[in-house]
Amino acid sequence: MSDNLSDPLPPSAIPAPQRIDLADLAAVLKLGLADFRRAPLFGMAFSLVYVLGGLVLYAVFLASGQSWWFIPIAVGFPLLAPFAATGLYEVSRRLEQGLALDWGAVAGCVFAQKDRQVPSMAMVIMLAFMFWVFVAHTIFALFFGMQPITSSTSDMLLSGTGLMMLAVGGAIGGVMAAVMFALTVISLPLLLDREVDFITAMITSFDAVMQNLRVMALWAALIALLLGLAMLPFFLGLFIVLPMLGHASWHLYRRVLP
Repeated sequence: MSDNLSDPLPPSAIPAPQRIDLADLAAVLKLGLADFRRAPLFGMAFSLVYVLGGLVLYAVFLASGQSWWFIPIAVGFPLLAPFAATGLYEVSRRLEQGLALDWGAVAGCVFAQKDRQVPSMAMVIMLAFMFWVFVAHTIFALFFGMQPITSSTSDMLLSGTGLMMLAVGGAIGGVMAAVMFALTVISLPLLLDREVDFITAMITSFDAVMQNLRVMALWAALIALLLGLAMLPFFLGLFIVLPMLGHASWHLYRRVLP
């Protein structure tokens, strides 16, 4: 493979997805944390965009008196997190191959993706995120109608109607998140690493998840849990969790498609 992923690459053959087990998850988490420790500034820089974005969105909703609407945005955040890891994948790739690790090389690789398949994959992710926000608004309207909200946000959510709404929204959102996870967990690092189209990458990712359903389900749950906890203290936990998971996802990809 070329040292610089912006160089033209020939069409790549894709190996058959391999079976992994729970020990692999522990191993990739350890490797992800090790990569973050070796190149912490890269991880913190890529995370900064999402931390600032989350704080700005929260401030806007709070100022407009519609802080409740921030909840579906935060719940849908895991849909966007894989795309945030593109730069982290390149950092891990360079670390494992002993290539030069500098801002120019990493930023150049990320910028070069505009001419490859990653933008198409990003569009799929953004459309899924926008559709989830639309669904969340629809669910809210079905349960609360057009009546103005006079109680506090916590009172509204803890009411019988609010709890039912959260249950229905959580179930629908969980199904959508599971589908997007299956389509992206392997496809994004695959698109960065090899010259394949995004449809093939998504099919390969889905096949890999189906072959390792129990392990991948645990990995998805772990990602959702860690990202959820990381967002609680004003998104500051993302400075650690997002880079660690991004690097770990690269190593998971390496084990599934060696």
